[in-house]
Amino acid sequence: MKDIKRILCAVDFSEATGKVAGWAAYLGRRLGAEVLLLYVVPDMARYQDFQVSAGYITGFEREIMNGARLNMEDCLNTCLQGQEAQGLVVMGDAAQQILAVAAEHKADLIVIGTHGRKGLDRIIFGSVADQVVKTSPVPVLTVRPYEKA
Repeated sequence: MKDIKRILCAVDFSEATGKVAGWAAYLGRRLGAEVLLLYVVPDMARYQDFQVSAGYITGFEREIMNGARLNMEDCLNTCLQGQEAQGLVVMGDAAQQILAVAAEHKADLIVIGTHGRKGLDRIIFGSVADQVVKTSPVPVLTVRPYEKA
């Protein structure tokens, strides 16, 4: 078994982020591993076919990236306080970017929440966590952030 020295934790800044990042921070402290916190901004270019100007989309993406960077700083300061960590915000398809960043940064483990879509939405759109689990070359820890009622 390979030592875990770098953990990639994918977050979405929902209310589940604290629990998911908490697991990554806990494992990082226990294993002496660095944590890389990742947020993926959805690529808006697909909306150009809906008669939305490229300039508007570019401006909107820039605003989302700026907001995501601020959220990342807050998340690092609250969820990963006392843990060696860095934050990264990228744009694109969530599952593809999680896997690409994991490879680029040589992550030994990926931590991701499982609170995705349900019902018909899940069938049509799938789940980011499912895609990552099925295609990742490194182990993936899935965290179920919500308790069943």
